[in-house]
Amino acid sequence: MIKNILLVLLFWVPLHCKGQLPDFTDLVEKQGPAVVNISTTQTNSHSGAKQGQGQAQPFPNLPEDDPFFEFFRRFSPNPGQTPHEAPAQSLGSGFIISADGYILTNSHVVQSAEEITVKLTNKREYKAKLIGTDRRTDVALIKIEASNLPQVKIGDPARLRVGEWVVAIGSPFGFDNTVTAGIVSAKGRSLPDENFVPFIQTDVAVNPGNSGGPLFNMKGEVVGINSQIYSRTGGFMGLSFAIPIDMATEIAEQLKSGGKITRGRIGVVIQPVTKELADGFGLASPSGALINSVEKGGPAEKAGIEAGDVILRFDGKAVNASEDLPRIVGNTRPGRQVVVQLWRNKTAKEVRVTVSELSDDAVAGRGGRGGATPAPSASLYGMGISELSASQRKELKIEGGLLVGELQGSAVRAGIRRGDIILAVNNQDVKTVEMFTKIMSTFEKGQIVALLVRRGNNSLYLPFKIDSAN
Repeated sequence: MIKNILLVLLFWVPLHCKGQLPDFTDLVEKQGPAVVNISTTQTNSHSGAKQGQGQAQPFPNLPEDDPFFEFFRRFSPNPGQTPHEAPAQSLGSGFIISADGYILTNSHVVQSAEEITVKLTNKREYKAKLIGTDRRTDVALIKIEASNLPQVKIGDPARLRVGEWVVAIGSPFGFDNTVTAGIVSAKGRSLPDENFVPFIQTDVAVNPGNSGGPLFNMKGEVVGINSQIYSRTGGFMGLSFAIPIDMATEIAEQLKSGGKITRGRIGVVIQPVTKELADGFGLASPSGALINSVEKGGPAEKAGIEAGDVILRFDGKAVNASEDLPRIVGNTRPGRQVVVQLWRNKTAKEVRVTVSELSDDAVAGRGGRGGATPAPSASLYGMGISELSASQRKELKIEGGLLVGELQGSAVRAGIRRGDIILAVNNQDVKTVEMFTKIMSTFEKGQIVALLVRRGNNSLYLPFKIDSAN
């Protein structure tokens, strides 16, 4: 009896599981023809752009009259070229979004290209025209002269659910129309130096050459553009990131209309709200974007926004994490006046700010340390602190603050570094050692306070747990 049950289970389980696995065949058959291979050529010369880093030189560094020059010229992989003219080639993917030849891809696939070639699944090749690129989102729009082309269906990334199946089609390592599948691992991911894109994270196998290709949901709709991978080897390691298609199509429309890409700004520097900082500010949860500095004369300062404020909502949209704010502000039309809900002194309030336009050029201020030894000084709360001299205050363009020297105990655990300048405690300005001692004495042992510190050209808040004054 037991043997018979085991035999039934042996055959039933594989058949049952097989019925639950997704079938991608129809999706690939219908949508595959709209996915294209993109190759680009850029000529690097001694008089123009220099050779890319890590690129092998096609010739040794020989003068043209050297007898070996002709040998290397004739037997090199590119025999018709000279050391002065070495073409750099790259491969990527893209997908057709209109029957008249508009194609979406990544900016990094086509930027600086002198010639762009698009190859369809039917092996037909076209020279493409670059309509425009947006480096901040890594989106590019190109066009080929053709008609009645197959085109993809556009989906809604907001309806994507973590854990659902998705499919990528592209040209990894130049292998046309390669299909890989996986699941959505996370949504709204922020990557280092990528503040404007809420990436879709997947475990779909994406490799060099997949860049610019589409990410499909199971309905056969494009929900993203495969853009980046996290890898220690240069190959797939299970971490792939796609640009949401709604953001990409919005950028494409601006590029298509010939207008420049416009984004909003309010002139603030922000940082995340940690659990410790939330406790220090009296917030119920660690949400929002903490303002650690405000641009002088910028929109935020004109609206009355201050360092130490926590922005909770912007133009009616919730700011759940600090990385949400740049995206929300960036998508706001410059010139609009919006309502900002913020948290200040343990109370919520609203201000109105007029959004200005974000420039591509950013000029960073320069700061430094003065040469004079400041006084007076003290050793408090695990920190050696000293007042800034008049010359240091003038050079740093601040009215006061305490320079941090030696560190130990709770100061080290808080992330304070030697050379930091303490500017405020729970948004109360600190200009002297006496002021610092007086303010800190009002808090009980074990309580967490927010220290505003200047570090280099930037400022940030650090949660500091009060242990002992010594």
